[in-house]
Amino acid sequence: AVGSCRRRRLAPLNEDNGRFLLLAALIAAYLSAGATVFSALESPSEAAAQLRWNRTLHNFSRIFNISPPELRAFLRSYEAARAAGIRVDALRPRWDFPGAFYFVGTVVSTIGFGMTTPATVAGKVFLIVYGLFGCAGTILFFNLFLERIISLLAFIMKACYERQLRRSGLLPPNFRRGPAVSGVGSLVGWKPSVYHVMLILGFFAITLSCCASAMYTAVEGWNYVDSLYYCFVTFSTIGFGDLVSSQNAAYQHQGLYRFGNFVFILMGVCCIYSLFNVISIVIKQILNWVLKKLECRCCPKCHKSSTRLSRRNAITPGARLRRHNVAVDADGQYDSDTEGRRLSGEMISMRELTASNKVSLAILQKQLSETANGYPRNVCINTRQNGFSAGVGALAIMNNRLAETSDSR
Repeated sequence: AVGSCRRRRLAPLNEDNGRFLLLAALIAAYLSAGATVFSALESPSEAAAQLRWNRTLHNFSRIFNISPPELRAFLRSYEAARAAGIRVDALRPRWDFPGAFYFVGTVVSTIGFGMTTPATVAGKVFLIVYGLFGCAGTILFFNLFLERIISLLAFIMKACYERQLRRSGLLPPNFRRGPAVSGVGSLVGWKPSVYHVMLILGFFAITLSCCASAMYTAVEGWNYVDSLYYCFVTFSTIGFGDLVSSQNAAYQHQGLYRFGNFVFILMGVCCIYSLFNVISIVIKQILNWVLKKLECRCCPKCHKSSTRLSRRNAITPGARLRRHNVAVDADGQYDSDTEGRRLSGEMISMRELTASNKVSLAILQKQLSETANGYPRNVCINTRQNGFSAGVGALAIMNNRLAETSDSR
């Protein structure tokens, strides 16, 4: 039974592949559920609007004695003009410098409203090259913003935690941050919670959206729900384009409004991007929990044998090897006093199991812990000077992979 479990861990469907397939299945189910709900909500309204439009066309053609083909040809010309940015009401110029700046901002941030698009061949070719480097640089900026906002939150949470310890008398009043942190028993093992960071970012995103919605309601004349809808669609870079701000020909205090619109969009996109990355950590944690619950459920014999081994305070070699790699990644060292006990190839000691479990529980919050408590002692000077080495989120994953490749060589 132990051998079959080991072969299953070494099979192509390992934990990472299982997590990927499980997430793909959940996303497919999520998309199907969303399509069902939106179809049920919006389909009746679409059918009713189509009936009203057909009735209007028929009445207009009959009253003004215009043939339906001629009327439809005129409407096609109107649709082409609308796609080119022409409206009945006066609008701001689309390709003056402020309008072009607004356009490139939506391009590099991947918002892509679609209210302005290049019409010339030269403009379309330039957009391909411009967007390639612009989107890459903006994603880098978002990752650096994510790193620094989580560093700031971890610093504030650490300060609040130390203040709480001082009030409770568990920390000396003259305590100062530094290498002495490791010597204070009350702070050993403290880690800021990922859930707390997610709640703080969520609260900040909601507050920012509410403030921006109040501005759009007052200036653009939208109702508050439409303004909230626009904020989410824009900040999440979905960018449908059905509502677009700062498109009228003139506004009261136009310069101040354009500046506020730019600041709200920039801060909103950065904040929502950071929130999405933190939520993805929580989703991954949920997937790990589901995979753990499903582990060995398909084979009762394996489940019984694993239960028997856990009573004997031992784990299988596959789990030992996997957790050993995690320990080396996280701490840079590995201690074991049981080299002689591994001759059978089936069991390791309880001490090694405990150390591995501690690493497994801390791995999701490792970046936050390093940010709050400083860099680990085994990090070299060159790494400390590298601004990318302590990144959080997508940038950190990329740099950690490159470091592993470099070390393996």
